[in-house]
Parts: sequence; structure tokens; C-alpha cells
Amino acid sequence: MATFNESRPPFKPYGLSCERWTPSLMGRPDRHNEIELNYLPTGSVTYLLQDRRITLPPKRIAAFWGLTSHQIVDHEGVEPYFVVTIPFSLFLEWNLPAPFVERILTGSVVMDQREEMATPDEVLFTNWAAGAGDPASRKVMLLELHARLARMALLAPPATETTSGHRGLQGSGDEIGRVEQIALFIAQNFRQPIRSADIGRAVGLHPDYANTVFKRAFRMTLGEYLTTERIAFASRQLVTTADSVTEIAFASGFGSLSRFNAAFRKANRCTPREYRDRHRR
Repeated sequence: MATFNESRPPFKPYGLSCERWTPSLMGRPDRHNEIELNYLPTGSVTYLLQDRRITLPPKRIAAFWGLTSHQIVDHEGVEPYFVVTIPFSLFLEWNLPAPFVERILTGSVVMDQREEMATPDEVLFTNWAAGAGDPASRKVMLLELHARLARMALLAPPATETTSGHRGLQGSGDEIGRVEQIALFIAQNFRQPIRSADIGRAVGLHPDYANTVFKRAFRMTLGEYLTTERIAFASRQLVTTADSVTEIAFASGFGSLSRFNAAFRKANRCTPREYRDRHRR
């Protein structure tokens, strides 16, 4: 049985995998660049996902992007449960419906709420875990994973103003690889004073082209995504530490307290102090 190794380097990839995990409280968050699926036969697991507490119920597939900071802070009545990881580039290549992909890429946990899927889902996860080391079984697993997520995506919300007409990233494998490199670079470096030009340079693209490719997949510019990462980190620090607002602002990558306050208020519709008071209560 697998369990979280706190000495594991941040961002180290899991690759394509399906394992049974023993639930344990995590002393620090994990981040990895795969889409993660959890399936609990019994009990519940509570994650701190960035700064939000999300409780996963039993007998439901839950999907989220592992690059979002996630940490198990509570579990109850859980026997070994299933964890699947899907490489980010592969997930994008499947061209799943845009509303579903957009919810995953913007940090949501997407759950299939249909009770009637519990029995067939447990069979699928059991088969995937049993055959994970066999190349032929892994090929079948990929086909079944793609089909299962496509069916799950049918329940995604209808197109809205933000997703209407958006078909996700439809470019070449090279473009998808570049998007993956950009997202990972930002996740590893957002606390540094980086700009769009630095991001483009790091992945070998002109900043304007890097911005175009990235926006096609994420529905936001490089600058907007960079700010989103910084605000998410700051929100978590406000809830989980006693550091001052000024310390958190600079630790999150903002060059000034005024810029941090303005960006935070725009994202959360409150000041950092109000946010801390509200969520600590």
C-alpha cells in the first residue's frame, strides 16, 4: 500500500499510475503535475486544497489537478482507497469537453454524484490497480480512463459566457508540451519576481506566443495566472500561519503591499485581514 512520503521532492511526477493508498494526515501539501482521481470505497477524506477544506465522500470519483496544493487534514472510516494519476499533457490531448477541463484547470474538485456508478467504478479501479504494471493492461486502462472521464464530463455545467465557443487546447503535441512546461514553471517560481518575458524565455518561446498558447488552454493570460497562483498561496498562508499580512505579501511574490492588497481584494472581495478573520472562525 502506498502512503504519502513527506520527504518526497515537490513536483516530482507520479506518471500514469493507479495504486491503493493508506490514508494518513499529511504534514505538508503535495504538488505534482498530473490530474489526480480519488475513489474511496468507504469513509471520507478531507483535503485542504489551497485554503479550502474539501471533504470527499465514499463511492464517488473525485478529480482535481495535482498542481493545486493539496493536503489531507482529516479522514474517517477509510480503508485503503484508490488514487489514479494521469499526466497533464495526456489529459489535454484527450480533448474532453471544455467546461469540464476548465473546472479542473481552475482548481475545482469535480465529483461524479451518480450513486448507480459506484459498483462499476470500484470494478474499474480494482482492475486498474491490479494491472498497472502490465503494458497491455495499461493500454486498456488508458482507453477506459478516457471513456470514464468523457462520461463524467457529460455532467459538467452547460457552457457559460466564459466557456461558450471555447474548445480547449487543440494544437499540436508540441503546443501541449509547452503549456505543461509553462504551468510547471509558474508553479515552481511564482514566489520570485518573474514576468511574462521570463516565463517565455524559460520555455523557449516569444512571450507573446507563449501567452497565446497558454490562454488557449487556460482562458487567462500568463500574468493573470501568475497572480492567481500568488493569491492562492497567500490565502493559504493567511489561514494556516500567524505571519503578518506584509510578510505574506512579499513571500507570495508581490513587489509591494499595495499591489498585493489590490489583487487580493479583486480576487476575494475582502481585505487579507477580513479573509483571515472569516476563515479562522
